[in-house]
Amino acid sequence: MKHLFLVILLLGAFVASAQDKINQLDDKGNRHGLWRGTHKESNRIRYEGTFDHGKETGVFKYFDDTKAGTVIATRDFSKGDGSCYAVFYDQKNNKVSEGKLANKLPEGEWKYYHFESKQLMSQEYYKEGKLDGIRKVFYKDGTIAEETNYKLGTKVGASKTYSEKGQLLESHIYKNGQYDGVASYYDGLGNKMYEGNYVNGKRVGIWKFFEKNKVIKQVKAAKFGQELIKYEQRNAKEASKTFEQLKEEKGGQE
Repeated sequence: MKHLFLVILLLGAFVASAQDKINQLDDKGNRHGLWRGTHKESNRIRYEGTFDHGKETGVFKYFDDTKAGTVIATRDFSKGDGSCYAVFYDQKNNKVSEGKLANKLPEGEWKYYHFESKQLMSQEYYKEGKLDGIRKVFYKDGTIAEETNYKLGTKVGASKTYSEKGQLLESHIYKNGQYDGVASYYDGLGNKMYEGNYVNGKRVGIWKFFEKNKVIKQVKAAKFGQELIKYEQRNAKEASKTFEQLKEEKGGQE
């Protein structure tokens, strides 16, 4: 019994000693050694990592506010320049996003993933926390969905969107974040539907409507909206006719 009491006493002293070495400050008041932060209401561990006289070192782990204490993010400070490589996870340990943080802002390449998937959803580039470079968005099968160029957070230059089958759907030119230049629109089969120009985000000049890649109508920008309604109604009727014809052909074969 005495031996058991002694073991418990020594174990308690060891735990107390270990706890004394957590969340320590150096003689200049900087965090030093192993630190653990907690969620305010539950007092569960929120993060864990090691400081070297106020500077983060190694890998920091961040936990959700549940009994399981699931790791929802890591930050690797191994480069030693104050930046870190961050990875964010969902509660099933699937990656949500990853990339470099410098001065707590996104820097360089960042990757974002589809829900509960290893498939890339978007690829972005940052400079001082702002999008800078070509941003690509992908469908879940890996097919490109969108490409847009950015300069310090503002859309500039060419932008294109695609269907899940890889067909071009829209093509725009941006200037200072607004449409400025030729804009072209296509159906899901790659046939051009209409095209025209923008200046400072507004339609200008003559807009053209197409069928089978040939111009069938030209209207001034002010009348584009009215003509677009007619154009789409006409296409809907044609699509309905084609569907009915296919049904009849199928019925005749049975």
